[in-house]
Amino acid sequence: MPTRDEALALLEQWVDNENLRKHMVSVEAAMRWYARHNGQDEELWGMAGLLHDLDWEKYPDEHPLRAVDALREKGYPEDLLHAILAHRSDFTGVEPESALDRHLIACDEITGMITATALVRPTGIGDLTPKSVKKKLKDPTFAAGVDRDSVRGGAELIGVDFDQHVRNVIGAMQPIADELGLSRG
Repeated sequence: MPTRDEALALLEQWVDNENLRKHMVSVEAAMRWYARHNGQDEELWGMAGLLHDLDWEKYPDEHPLRAVDALREKGYPEDLLHAILAHRSDFTGVEPESALDRHLIACDEITGMITATALVRPTGIGDLTPKSVKKKLKDPTFAAGVDRDSVRGGAELIGVDFDQHVRNVIGAMQPIADELGLSRG
């Protein structure tokens, strides 16, 4: 499998939007946390999180098909490509089958809600709690682009209590808060 540095070089080529890059790094962090927690391949899971939205900016109407084709040519493993396809099963018709697939879906939208919540707090992500995230989740005008059904269904998909899932993802993102622009004070 290509290295993380090679994957980051792909991000530089494909993704101009800094916030989209931060989102992808957030999902990578959450996926790495869950891989460690579940005794899975941290590199594989992290890479799936890092690359899942590679073509979103350039080819939104074909996402994630263009990225999967490019990643396949570069030698990325089929289970990683399946997870990327499954995270858009509504478009690709590829259903989530593995733990990797389900966790990518579970970590995708929740990172966006956590990021948005942390950005409006004076303390950033440092002391963010599931209660604060859930409060913002109830407001449909807050972070309106975040798919609430995906956020709520993600924890269920991986069999984790919702509050615990939010706590896990916050904990995964906190060590890279500076990189994500979520540190305050």
